[in-house]
Amino acid sequence: MNNYPRLVIAGLKGGAGKTTLSLGLLRAFRGKGLRVVPFKKGPDYIDAGWLASAADHPCYNLDPYLVGRDRVLSSFVMHAKGSDAAVIEGNRGLFDGMDEEGSYSTAEVAKILRSPVILTVDCTKATRTIAALVLGVERFDRDVVLKGVVLSQLAGSRHESVIRKSIEKYCGLPVLGAIPRLDSGVFPERHMGLLPHQEHPDTAAAISFMQELAGRYLDVEEILKIARDVEPLDAWQGQEDRESRVAYDLPSQTTIGVIRDSAFQFYYPENLEELRRNGAAVVEVSALQGKQMPDLDALYIGGGFPETHAVSLAENVLFRDSLRKEIGKGLPVYAECGGLMYLGKGLLLDGRMYPMAGVFPMHFSLERKPQAHGYSVAEVVKRNPFFPEGTILKGHEFHYSKAYDDIEETEVISFAFTMKRGQGILEKKDGICYKNVLATYTHLHAFGAGEWAAGLVRQAAEFKEKKVLQRSLNGG
Repeated sequence: MNNYPRLVIAGLKGGAGKTTLSLGLLRAFRGKGLRVVPFKKGPDYIDAGWLASAADHPCYNLDPYLVGRDRVLSSFVMHAKGSDAAVIEGNRGLFDGMDEEGSYSTAEVAKILRSPVILTVDCTKATRTIAALVLGVERFDRDVVLKGVVLSQLAGSRHESVIRKSIEKYCGLPVLGAIPRLDSGVFPERHMGLLPHQEHPDTAAAISFMQELAGRYLDVEEILKIARDVEPLDAWQGQEDRESRVAYDLPSQTTIGVIRDSAFQFYYPENLEELRRNGAAVVEVSALQGKQMPDLDALYIGGGFPETHAVSLAENVLFRDSLRKEIGKGLPVYAECGGLMYLGKGLLLDGRMYPMAGVFPMHFSLERKPQAHGYSVAEVVKRNPFFPEGTILKGHEFHYSKAYDDIEETEVISFAFTMKRGQGILEKKDGICYKNVLATYTHLHAFGAGEWAAGLVRQAAEFKEKKVLQRSLNGG
């Protein structure tokens, strides 16, 4: 029987130290020779990338809104199976959700997984009041199993002592760690949160610092005991077992490229897994280093930060021309957010225009404020390469860029999505299409949008058949 040792790391708000604590624990557990699997509650890519680096293992997203409660449980069981411990980093405050009921909150994920919770608390300019806050968390929802507290942003030993004694007296909870105020330079931030680990000047040093911090300031042994003293999840494993036995009607194997480099880095591991489960071989391509497109049956371009790599992307003319040429031949392409920007004509930064792939007749600019931020709902209203009309897609948007050209829909270019929630590309329209290309600001999770992987692989198989037929006609 696998008990699935597990912990949820939660806070009172965003920026409370959850990522610092999660990274430290992952490295501490790895230092003990344990196989750990990280999870991130919510749709976040950047924190998930750091967690994956610390754990030496892919990080999976658990998001009840995007994938549903049942799939949160089955995904956890599927990916945590065989591990020695799972660390689940929450998002925002523990009870923060989409409404007054806390729908889709970190607390709901903890209850779905029957997981103990460790609360990290920012103690800046407060002492005994911290105990009142923790006591409120304890009593707010008795179904959330709060097992301990980690203090952060402490000013010194006296500060720590007063808070520690107050929590132990009034809350009856152990203080499992006390972390002093840290230099924010260890993990620099940008407009979307932490700097991605791919762009950090020394990722290995930053993660080593987290391991040292955990060893010095956390009661790692006691925290590990809490993770192991959990209710078994095997009784709820049935759905995952059924899903693993799904018989897919697989086409002949296709090859799907994924542009994956420091410019395009936002991919859920589950999305790539679903492509493989549907019969695709996944190969990585670089828009920064590649000189021409390899022979592919389809292409997936995720989100990222093309704006910080605008010079390199613009200078790689050979790759951009090669991509545009393959699209002209009918190559199926699915692109999200940063991928959408790359397929436009240009990216305007600080008054200078950087040419992009030029597939769509639109330019993008980077603004100072978010242009869209949060969960979204798109309805598929027109023909497109990947989704049946009438499909409802739950996703999320988070970007500072915007398209500033008016696009007139024609028989060649059209918008496949109408946004029921969220902004989209222009005037509540998203999912712009050209030939076999669909590009969108909406990020999708494959576990919540089952049509996505099947549609991309289906188009890849059809394109492959056409290439084989054409080569046969040409005597190749």
